[in-house]
Amino acid sequence: MQLVLDSEQRELRSAVRKFLLDQSPSAKVRAAMVSESGYDAELWRRLGAELGLIGLVVPEEYGGSGAGHVERSVVLEELGRVLVPSPFLATAVLAVDALLALDDEPARAELLPALAAGERIGTAAVAEGSGDWDRSGGTTTATERDGQWVLDGVKTLVLAGDIADLVLVYAATPDGPGWFAVDSPPDNPAAGLERTTLTGIDPTRRLARLRFAATPARPLTSADPAAALDLVADLAAVALAAEQLGGLERAMEVTVDYAKVRVQFGRPIGSYQAVKHGCADMYSAWEHGVSVVRYAAWVADHNLAELPVAAELAQAYLGPAYFEVATGMVQYHGGIGYTWEHDAHLYYKRAKSSELLFGSPARHRARLADRLGV
Repeated sequence: MQLVLDSEQRELRSAVRKFLLDQSPSAKVRAAMVSESGYDAELWRRLGAELGLIGLVVPEEYGGSGAGHVERSVVLEELGRVLVPSPFLATAVLAVDALLALDDEPARAELLPALAAGERIGTAAVAEGSGDWDRSGGTTTATERDGQWVLDGVKTLVLAGDIADLVLVYAATPDGPGWFAVDSPPDNPAAGLERTTLTGIDPTRRLARLRFAATPARPLTSADPAAALDLVADLAAVALAAEQLGGLERAMEVTVDYAKVRVQFGRPIGSYQAVKHGCADMYSAWEHGVSVVRYAAWVADHNLAELPVAAELAQAYLGPAYFEVATGMVQYHGGIGYTWEHDAHLYYKRAKSSELLFGSPARHRARLADRLGV
């Protein structure tokens, strides 16, 4: 097991960090998050066509880089550091992993190249009212009518669901759950598909509710749709943990830097023992987080049998750890940390929304205990 990045992975991290510092400073993040689409289209194009980051785990025969989940986790850390508003988690993780987990070779050959290049935005629609990923498919149904499969029902908390060209839907059928592809580009939306952008606490991450009413869909071949769903969920948990780690690290750095220069009662606040202890706790949380994410990403590449445990461990730890550090970031910045002008509130909101995105920490702990047989 390798828990330390090799030289090529460190070079990747350095290149992505330099690119994002230049192309996605705070001003551009704020402009993108309040735009109609919710993301920077030019930055997205460059991430795909120029840097090849969207298709990192996509095999070369489908237009990707053929790299691994460790490399993808490195990129997600850097995206999380600067809170890039983008459909990366939806496209490069959920949509790509779902297609790779299924057994539909024609669909992979047709759909993956455009996703890897950033030419199309994809996502997966699984959760319903409770927010859980129901292995049965939930109340959304897929039925065959006159030789055409159609979907009926509602999916919610769909990442980039309001802008996705391709939606991979997990739905119930008369023969059990299945996966279906809905092609719905903005200039030619699918019939019967209603999209509603949700108002969430995190302005840098768009979520949507999708309502299907006899919406035409393409069935995707899978020997075990539920097992594919489990794999997609576990890989998404690892990817999200990497993004959370990047945000945690940046929140810690900004807080420590501020503690060195903010003077109160004639001394830098970082000289006070309570603040020192708080910053030390942040560093400890980051160190543990690095080990957890490196382990989980390595397992995703080399030992899928351990992935269910590693994925739940990653979310059970990183979600609360990131939120705790982001909370400290706001507190130690004092009054300025509570203002709209400072970025502290953006990290706080991203940390809380991410903590709950794929289930609460309590749920992850319970599932971790189940998978460990405790």
